[in-house]
Amino acid sequence: MPSYTFGPFRLDSEAGILFRRGEPVALGSRAVGLLRVLVERHGIPVSKDTLMETAWAGLAVEESNLPVQIAALRRVLSAAPGGERWIETLPRRGYRFVGPVDAQEEKVVSSPLPSPEKPSLAVLPFQNLSGDPEQEYFADGMVEEITTALSRIRWLFVTARTSSFSYKGQAVDVRQIGRELGVRYLLEGSVRKGGNRVRITYQLIDAGTGAHLSADHFDGSLEDVFELQDKVASSIAGVIEPALETAETARSTGRPTTDLTAYDLYLRAYAMVWSSARQIPEALDLLEQAIARDPRYGPARLGGAVLQPAAYRWAKQGSRGGP
Repeated sequence: MPSYTFGPFRLDSEAGILFRRGEPVALGSRAVGLLRVLVERHGIPVSKDTLMETAWAGLAVEESNLPVQIAALRRVLSAAPGGERWIETLPRRGYRFVGPVDAQEEKVVSSPLPSPEKPSLAVLPFQNLSGDPEQEYFADGMVEEITTALSRIRWLFVTARTSSFSYKGQAVDVRQIGRELGVRYLLEGSVRKGGNRVRITYQLIDAGTGAHLSADHFDGSLEDVFELQDKVASSIAGVIEPALETAETARSTGRPTTDLTAYDLYLRAYAMVWSSARQIPEALDLLEQAIARDPRYGPARLGGAVLQPAAYRWAKQGSRGGP
């Protein structure tokens, strides 16, 4: 797990210890746990329920205990100039950490990188184009919601937020990021605020070539931030999934096979299609056998996708007694 540095403090997440200029600070485990959650979601509002569950998991305690722990944290952080203001109170919502967290520490990756052979994606930090630092939390929250929505796609590996956020504010070539994170695709975007309206723009990029695969934008009102973030995240995930499926199909189309039996099945299917349209269902069955032997055999996968509708039509005609 990464460590986080802010001012003279360093939070060791794994050990659960807060240090000040190298010396451990006398702070209870509940306060340290609250600080860890707030710092990990730097700039993002954290609800009272989330914080309560973090500090008193499974226990029934009064909500009044939370501000007591927050006050203890503020007293400790006040040792740094302005440190007592690093934890903001958001009325009726929760709290937010706005201290100067050193993002470089977040480059530590606690889990192994995904294999480049698997469909994998990282959501990069969105740019705040509003010129308003207060909108930084909205941009970061938007990325977190999108990451969560895309993680629900079972066949896609999505990197953790801490890995991709190590590139925040850095001008790095997308192909380099893809290699360092071990991902095949990148999602980047921006947030621009005007009055009470906001525009979220995104681009889906092939990390290997730098080519843009999909791009769009969404407009909405900031009256309910959380509802807007959830709506945009769901919409982007709904658009991204078919775009990734198309890209993966195109990627696998030209891949040959080293399985001679799969190759023979493919040739037999190909001959059947050219011989008679009536043999399309049998040809499709052969292609499915070839794919079962080599799931990444591109021509067989493409042929199966093309023949599937035709086989369905033939089966339907046969059930009606047609030719």
